[in-house]
Amino acid sequence: MATGLKSTRVNTRIADKDIILETGKLANQADGGVWVQSGDTVVLVTAVTQPLQRDIDFMPLVVDYQEMSYATGKIPGSYFRREIGRPSERETLVSRLIDRPIRPLFPEGFKQEVQIIATVLSADPDFDPDVLALTGASTALQISRIPFDGPIAGARVGYVDDNFVLNPTQAELAHSQLNLIIAASSEAVVMVEGGAQFCSEELVADGIFWGQQQIQPLLQTQHELRDQVGAAKIQVPESLEDREILDQVRELAYTPLKEAISVSDKIERRDAKNKVKEDLKQAISERYPEEPERQKYATKYFRELESEIVRNWTIQDKTRIDGRSLEQIRELGIEVGLLPRVHGSSVFARGETKALGAITLGGSQDEQHIESLAGELSKRFMVHYNFPPYCVGEVKMMRGPSRREIGHGVLAERSLLPVLPNTEDFPFTIRLVSEIMESNGSSSMATVCAGSMALMDAGVPISAPIAGIAMGLIKDGEDFHVLTDIMGDEDHLGDMDFKVAGSREGITGIQMDIKVSGISRDILVQALAQGREARLSILDQMSQVLDQPRQSLSEHAPQLKILEVAPDKIKDVIGPGGKNIKAITKETGASIDIEDSGQISIFAPNSQSLEDTIERVLFYDQKPELNKDYQGRVKSVKDFGAFVEILPGVEGLVHISQLDKGRVEDIHKFVSPGEELTVKVIEIEQGTGKIRLSRKAVLIEEEGGTFDASEAGPRGGGKGGGPNKDRGPKGRGGPNKDRNPRGQSRSGGPDQK
Repeated sequence: MATGLKSTRVNTRIADKDIILETGKLANQADGGVWVQSGDTVVLVTAVTQPLQRDIDFMPLVVDYQEMSYATGKIPGSYFRREIGRPSERETLVSRLIDRPIRPLFPEGFKQEVQIIATVLSADPDFDPDVLALTGASTALQISRIPFDGPIAGARVGYVDDNFVLNPTQAELAHSQLNLIIAASSEAVVMVEGGAQFCSEELVADGIFWGQQQIQPLLQTQHELRDQVGAAKIQVPESLEDREILDQVRELAYTPLKEAISVSDKIERRDAKNKVKEDLKQAISERYPEEPERQKYATKYFRELESEIVRNWTIQDKTRIDGRSLEQIRELGIEVGLLPRVHGSSVFARGETKALGAITLGGSQDEQHIESLAGELSKRFMVHYNFPPYCVGEVKMMRGPSRREIGHGVLAERSLLPVLPNTEDFPFTIRLVSEIMESNGSSSMATVCAGSMALMDAGVPISAPIAGIAMGLIKDGEDFHVLTDIMGDEDHLGDMDFKVAGSREGITGIQMDIKVSGISRDILVQALAQGREARLSILDQMSQVLDQPRQSLSEHAPQLKILEVAPDKIKDVIGPGGKNIKAITKETGASIDIEDSGQISIFAPNSQSLEDTIERVLFYDQKPELNKDYQGRVKSVKDFGAFVEILPGVEGLVHISQLDKGRVEDIHKFVSPGEELTVKVIEIEQGTGKIRLSRKAVLIEEEGGTFDASEAGPRGGGKGGGPNKDRGPKGRGGPNKDRNPRGQSRSGGPDQK
């Protein structure tokens, strides 16, 4: 008889939401497998380790987060109808979100390969799986045999109606001034990621540590689960020391390494350090020719000596590698309008870090469409960050954006998004590409600054400029020193990388990674305060180059015109099967977006294209004018007269008595459907809109005579959209004359089919 699967379950309740941690039901061959559930959202997180077949000096950690379409009852929209290929941008970002806080918590000396896989099995729109996956990763490691200095837990912090909200729903986030994801232990915060709507430093700090207090029950629950099912941890061998080699490294390398580190230029400093390292290895090799293993100790102690020198400068001398004070920003260089054919461009340099920002404007057809568990989404603002190998003087294969490049781009995007105009005021799609030209720390924040300047250069009416800065930390016991505008070496050898972006009004983007067990509120508050002072200083210098968006778009930017046509004319602009709009966009190069209200947005590549497109669109919105001649087409023939279309969807009746100057005996022999006739509008009936036409009047006037409409005979006729109102124009005499366009959807561009 079948029975239920055995498992061990613990649960807790935070912010009026139950969170379940369960193990033993699934993935039992993994070293740790945890089912994490809140509401109807379920994430399975596994942790597996295995020994490496090669000797390395680091622990290889891989984190993969994957969202399955079946989690929301959907079939993937890809050609193969399965989740394959590259991870989505969101999957990449959540993978990084898990990786960053857990990576520093593995003990030094543990060198086995570790893989974390988080799979979303069920998705409830009100319970985002990302923070559950983060908590699940910690839990899987906690109960496994893998050594791990946890637990930690993840949560999202919002701020709605002057109150903090833990793990807000999507509806609450829509009105939240904060959207922060934090990871924390019982003692300290270990990671922060998110955005804000111009929040103060004090509010952000309060939100972070409020969130840390709220997730304490989740940490206790992980301890409970480990007490019940936790495996014995792998013993990490104590790090062996070679005091003799340590002494020789200090003797041989201390003075030349200190001189090398003090070299101001990054590349020259790197080369100088490498020379000291090679000289050291050569000396050790000559002294111990029969003991090559001692080279490993020499390399290890060389790295430790470099860290010691840099940190001592900061702790003892209150100075930096390049001679700056702890709060000093590197020299800035800012220029706008460099690229003549680009819609907006800028270069922002901070020391040896330099970003080139390029703005491209497009229509709504250029929006990015994203298929996710939340449904199909669209983005009108995209930031793409590129980090080519030449920016750090290296040779490397280029194989598309890395996880780091995707993460840095989204951080900059999040930081700039709050100042963008809404779609109604500026209906363009905006793409910012940041090409990192040189890098020596904080290139993501250089991207924010370059992007802000490029947006203003493009004439995008942003509400305020945005600047970003990266803060570092040197911690010495209970003492600490916060560094403003860290360089690459200070990031590598320091204890924190804390990026903050915002306007003069407040913070818009934030990201914090640390390499120690956590940071206190005092450290966070000081870092935010120093970051604000630096941000304001940078904004001052940016304003000296360009203090507000340009008043007009580049001549090379798309030309925009919004037209209002009668709603009942939309079908005529589109045409049968999209025929008319397809023809217009194909031949003018413009793209056209049509709303049911009658609003038509035209995005044209140049002014001539815009004028042509406007003329051809308005052709379908014409109204008949009394006493005006029209070249029309016969739509149908009746015994009493012919119905003639004189404008798209507008028909009138040419009574049999008005077809010719003389009597017409047999109308069916005189005129046929499809035939073109030049006719005059002789009456537009009030109320009904019925139109009376006359070919006879045209013939009389051509001979110099005068036509009296009061003597035009019987009344009656068609009106706009008369008996054939659902038919589109044939195109003759209109903008589609002599063309054979394909079908077109309601909204189309020149390359759509």
